[in-house]
Amino acid sequence: MRVALFVTCVNDAVLPSTGVATVRLLERLGVEVDFPAAQTCCGQPQFNTGYREETVPLVRRTVRAFEGYDHVVVPSGSCAAMVRHHYGSFGAEVPGAAGLAPRVHELTEFLVDVLGVTDVGACFPHRVTYHPSCHGLRLLGLGERPRRLLESVKGLELVELPGAEECCGFGGTFAVKNPDVSAAMGADKIGNALATGAGVLCGADNSCLLHLGGMLSRQGAPLRALHLAEILASTEEEPWR
Repeated sequence: MRVALFVTCVNDAVLPSTGVATVRLLERLGVEVDFPAAQTCCGQPQFNTGYREETVPLVRRTVRAFEGYDHVVVPSGSCAAMVRHHYGSFGAEVPGAAGLAPRVHELTEFLVDVLGVTDVGACFPHRVTYHPSCHGLRLLGLGERPRRLLESVKGLELVELPGAEECCGFGGTFAVKNPDVSAAMGADKIGNALATGAGVLCGADNSCLLHLGGMLSRQGAPLRALHLAEILASTEEEPWR
């Protein structure tokens, strides 16, 4: 089984620890992971803002970067959704685009559906609440996969997030074009997260977590935003600080 990591540009540029955690986690489960150096942006920002022509070279580059792999693991629901749900529309312009889509898996999908595991041998003795991002929730239909993985982590106390299915307000360029509305939505999400008494706000999309984490940091709130991969990669010997 040939497996590649599609780290995504947000993780690569801003939060590389998520990519490192994903590789550590998969290798602990016996998966040998490649990292094609030719990978870059999937084209989602351009596609979502109507620049289809500018998206084509990025789709073409992504398809070429991941040729020959059985599975491509993505620690980002939004980027996985871009490939799975929109690459097929580039079929005439980018041969192979439609063929890549079914080989792409968001991290929790790969763990639960492909590897068939929910207990990944993690230990994270903290109170955690989980925010399901819109792309993972609605486009990918991740459902209970992230929760099942978190519930199997030794020492972790998972608490319900009120209004969990409501958007956090990031929405890519939505946050740039509608900053006041975006901030108000983020404030609602943060208020609900703080009400749980959790020490960690967990998610599977760092775009959402950057939005919420930035707001939490500016408030000096006693709550840290952390990607799911970093929790699942944690062990007793390597405690989270």
